[in-house]
Amino acid sequence: MERGGGAVETNPVLVEVERSGFVESRHRGSAAGLAADGAVAVRAGTPDEPIFPRSANKPMQAVAMLRAGLDLDGELLALAAGSHSGEDFHVEGAEKILAGAGLSAAALRCPATWPLDPEVGLEVARTGGGRSRARMNCSGKHAGMLAACVAAGWPTATYLEPDHPLQRAVRDAVEDLTGEPPAAAGVDGCGAPLFAVSATGVARAFRALVLAAPGTPERRVADAMRAHPEWTSGTRREERRLMDAVPGLLVKCGAEGVDAFAHADGRAGAIKIDDGAMRARTPVTVALLRALGIDAVPGADSAALDELSVVRLNGGEAIVGAIRPAPDVFTI
Repeated sequence: MERGGGAVETNPVLVEVERSGFVESRHRGSAAGLAADGAVAVRAGTPDEPIFPRSANKPMQAVAMLRAGLDLDGELLALAAGSHSGEDFHVEGAEKILAGAGLSAAALRCPATWPLDPEVGLEVARTGGGRSRARMNCSGKHAGMLAACVAAGWPTATYLEPDHPLQRAVRDAVEDLTGEPPAAAGVDGCGAPLFAVSATGVARAFRALVLAAPGTPERRVADAMRAHPEWTSGTRREERRLMDAVPGLLVKCGAEGVDAFAHADGRAGAIKIDDGAMRARTPVTVALLRALGIDAVPGADSAALDELSVVRLNGGEAIVGAIRPAPDVFTI
């Protein structure tokens, strides 16, 4: 197989899709898990190969915004670092960030889309609404980027250009937090610049966020996201449920099968599903949390993690199978 323009070894099967006792599909991928001291404790496949982390980059982008002078905390900072579901409170939050910078939704340069949450999208359509920039899952990030530009005195019309001061600051933050120079640059689905780093590097970045000193940009992002997980994702999203299930856990997903997390004690991890299947993401993440022992922290909800570790498959009106981690998926 190839990734990032070069040949690499075949990654192992991380997830199996079993129906009626028969494995009908398999998802390969890579993963890295860090111990509390930052050493690699768990690995699968090639986690040191570059990937596009997609929206798992957002906490790092939010750090760059704060470093540039953005003045946000709490729910609105969580929104700026998240991929929201397009619920009404998300839209109102993005508009509040913009208003605080003297801007409106007209300044957003993310594409107009339906809400990420299908139920919200149906309600929007039922009430006569349609695609909008404000309901796009990245509108909180874009609002934060625009507000950071205003705070720094940088132009807003060109905030997505790769050579814009904000995007150069984002690149610096990604390199600083991951500990590695980006291997490639691209354009994310929302139109913002995107940098390729390894899954191991992403895990290091999330670890740096939770271990940073209180009040620093890194820790402010981590604290806001953990305190308000419904603002980083949505009321029905798996990331919110994971953070609710494990006290002190920071989680952020990315498109094309990426997940990254860190616990308050410094244990961290990141995964990439080779074929981009989002359905495989959370079962692998739970397996990696368990391999690192994070499921045993005080207050962790084992039953909730059990539920998140498998995706039930229906056959008619009965449950006949599941999407679950492959046996012995991680070695320690």
